[in-house]
Amino acid sequence: MVQAEKRIRILLVDDHKTLLWGLSRLIESDASHMIVVGTARDCPSAIEMAAQVLPDVILLDLDLGGCSSLDVLPELLEKSGGARILILSGTRDRDMLDNAIMRGARGVVSKDEPAETVLKAIEKVQEGELWLDGVALSRVFEAMRNPQASRRQDPDLDKIAQLTAKERRICSLIATGGGAVNKALAQQLFISEHTLRNHLTQIYHKLGVSNRLDLYVFATKHRLDQVDA
Repeated sequence: MVQAEKRIRILLVDDHKTLLWGLSRLIESDASHMIVVGTARDCPSAIEMAAQVLPDVILLDLDLGGCSSLDVLPELLEKSGGARILILSGTRDRDMLDNAIMRGARGVVSKDEPAETVLKAIEKVQEGELWLDGVALSRVFEAMRNPQASRRQDPDLDKIAQLTAKERRICSLIATGGGAVNKALAQQLFISEHTLRNHLTQIYHKLGVSNRLDLYVFATKHRLDQVDA
């Protein structure tokens, strides 16, 4: 039996209760050298829990109930005493994932990966390695080497970076079904039409567009249709 103080101490952060339960059971049953020391389902509780338990690794989802954990990544690092953060995400939005690395995450693992891959990623990140594929690593290093170049190539990237995960999801739905009425979009998002209109107002402001048609053009141009739920 691995002594508790020598186990990799893990904080799980995801807004899906079932996923939290499954990850906890996975670690308890398949990884005797790891221990779950806390769970959180939103940004404020993640920061609070990180400060309390001081984990070695934080397994972090990017979309926490419509709040992007990108916004609190630096604070999570500070409050946790420098825990290594591993992104566990369902998105394939490379700009969003690269942004997470630029803000301090040590790796990215997809929710589609098998359990053994997730556990291996936790081990490697804890050992001080980066868990990234070669293409992603090259992009991140290039962005670090010449951060102004990417902004000159596409000034809209700064606008897109302001979007929350929920707002990106809305852009994705509009890009893939631009003619859908607000009622249909709201139903897909499990929110009211009023809430959807509020989200759209914020999106228009952040992206500098005026209406649904402009947003559709912007979203398709920047491949926002590839953002996953």
